[in-house]
Amino acid sequence: MASVRLQGITKQYEDNLVIKGIDLDIADGEFVVLVGPSGCGKSTLLRIVAGLEQVGEGTVEIGGRVCNDVDPARRGIAMVFQSYALYPHMTVAENMGFALKLAKVPRPEIAERVARAAEILQIGHLLERRPRALSGGQRQRVAIGRAIVRKPEVFLFDEPLSNLDAALRGQTRVELARLHRELGATMIYVTHDQVEAMTLGQKIVVFNGGRIEQAGTPLELYERPANRFVAGFLGSPRMNFLPGTLAGEEGAAVHVRLPGGHVVQVAADAARAAPGAAVTLGVRPEHLRLGPPDGPGIPAVVALVEYLGDAAIVHAQVDGVPEMLALKCRPEAPCPQAGARIALAFDPGHGHLFDADDAALPRVPVA
Repeated sequence: MASVRLQGITKQYEDNLVIKGIDLDIADGEFVVLVGPSGCGKSTLLRIVAGLEQVGEGTVEIGGRVCNDVDPARRGIAMVFQSYALYPHMTVAENMGFALKLAKVPRPEIAERVARAAEILQIGHLLERRPRALSGGQRQRVAIGRAIVRKPEVFLFDEPLSNLDAALRGQTRVELARLHRELGATMIYVTHDQVEAMTLGQKIVVFNGGRIEQAGTPLELYERPANRFVAGFLGSPRMNFLPGTLAGEEGAAVHVRLPGGHVVQVAADAARAAPGAAVTLGVRPEHLRLGPPDGPGIPAVVALVEYLGDAAIVHAQVDGVPEMLALKCRPEAPCPQAGARIALAFDPGHGHLFDADDAALPRVPVA
């Protein structure tokens, strides 16, 4: 396997600069997920690594070798696309071994590699079938098997699960994680699905507008997002945001005045912002607590309750806040009905503050 280093990568189509100076190091054997909204440049960056797109500026290194002008077939990579791109007239075994046949690999070795990949992917019983006789999940495993038999240094995945239904996506995520553990391979995976990113990636790289907003472990990005974009992109339901102003400090807690005059405490370092400065308070739905309307907390009115089986999502309106807040209720807890008046509270250590430029203010550990 091999490490991947991207330094100063740019890419421009006519007047549209889609990649804006990307620096990224991916360790040998690491599973890295590039995540972001559609059109943010993550698939373009993957194609640059693969050699399917010419880099504008910067260097692409794979295994310590600069590959800017190296043909895709000689980069030691294998790519799995969103579309399966299987040959309909070939069997599964023939599809998986076709690239090796073109490379004039001896037949016994092709058969051995195909059998080994089929064993890893648990599709040995499908080798004599043709693609039309396979389900979507089985076709995707064949496409992955076609990559495995090439023994690449780096695996590239471009939204490989987007054509599958929800149940198959969950099952295939588990299989991909198991595949990474078994092969110990370097994998770069592109998705716009933050659930895939959080469950698969050892390191997540959040893209927005052709730039990297933040890179780190799933837990780092979830607990300490660098800015409001990252905070809102990761997590389901997304983080709640409330406008406010700083109203002083008390020990490690910062007081934030919300619309309507309610004041809450957040464990944050407000050294970068003066009292009276505009801030945004972020609280994840799972960190909000439900209380009676006359209790301590942010007054709100329930607008909608979504029952999901293992939980319920309460959507509530707060005076002066344009977007509704979401609260995740546990199934054993009583949920209010639409129209009910409630109070929403949270522990100071679970609040996030963002300044006027949407950058996160440092959080202070709660004793």
